[in-house]
Amino acid sequence: MNPGNIPKIPIGGAASALIKLGVFAGIGIYGLSNSLYNVEGGHRAIVFNRVVGIKDKVYPEGTHFVIPWFERPVIYDVRARPHLVESTSGSRDLQMVKIALRVLTRPVPDQLPTIYRTLGENYNERVLPSIIHETLKAVVAQYNASQLITQRENVSREIRRILTERARNFNIALEDVSITSLTFGKEFTAAIEAKQVAAQEAERAKFIVEKAEQDKKSAIIRAQGEAKSAQLLGQAIANNPAFITLRRIEASREISNVVMNSSNKVYLDSGELLLNLQSLKHPQDGR
Repeated sequence: MNPGNIPKIPIGGAASALIKLGVFAGIGIYGLSNSLYNVEGGHRAIVFNRVVGIKDKVYPEGTHFVIPWFERPVIYDVRARPHLVESTSGSRDLQMVKIALRVLTRPVPDQLPTIYRTLGENYNERVLPSIIHETLKAVVAQYNASQLITQRENVSREIRRILTERARNFNIALEDVSITSLTFGKEFTAAIEAKQVAAQEAERAKFIVEKAEQDKKSAIIRAQGEAKSAQLLGQAIANNPAFITLRRIEASREISNVVMNSSNKVYLDSGELLLNLQSLKHPQDGR
C-alpha cells in the first residue's frame, strides 16, 4: 500500500470542535444553575433587572426562574424579629431615666419593592433606632419618674401607638412593643428606697398600735369574764352551801390522781386530801 494514499485526519478541526462543545456546555450549565432560585418559608423575593430595575412583583415561597446575569433575586425575611433598643431620656420632673424597649418588627410583604428602593436591605438599622429614640423621649417627657413605675402599662401602650404610626410610614409592621427595664439615677433610687423604708416603718407602727388595742380589748373581756365567773360562784355558794363540799371532793380527787400516778410514795391523811368530810354538817340534817 502506498503510504502517500493514507488520508490525513484534521487534528486542528477536532480540537476546535471539542473546545466549542465545552464552551457551550459551560454556558448551558451556568445558565441552568443561575436561572433558578428558591424562596424559603417565611421569606419573600423581589427581582432586580439590569434593564428596568426593581420589578414591582413580589415572589412567594417556592422555586422561581430568572434570566441569568440580566436579573438577580433579592430575598427578604418577612418573619417578626426582635430588636432591643436602649435610650436615656428626661422625665417631666427632670429625672434621667434609662429605658430598654423590645420591639417585634417585620416588613410589609406587598411593599418590599418600595422598601428596597428607599431603604435597602438593612432597613431595620436605618429606621428603628431613630424613631424609637425619638418616641421614647417624647413619651417619657410626659410623665413623672414615679408615674413611669405606677403607670407602666399606659406608658407602654402610648409608646406602641406612636411607634406603630411612625413605622407604618416606612412600610414596617410592629407586632409587639414592651418595656424590659427602667433604670433611674442614683439620687432618685435612694429617695425611693428611703420612701419604702419609711412606709414599712409606718406599717410596723400601725401594727403595734393595733396589737395594743387588741391586747387591751382582750384584757377587758378576760376581766369581765373573771368577774362574771366570781359572781356566779358567789351566787352558787349562797344558794347551796354544799357547793363548797362538791368542790373539795373534786380537788381531793385531782390530788389523789396525781399521787397515784407519781413514782414516789407519798402518805397523806384525810385532812391533806381535803376529805375530812366528817367535820362538815349537812344543811338539811344538821350533822
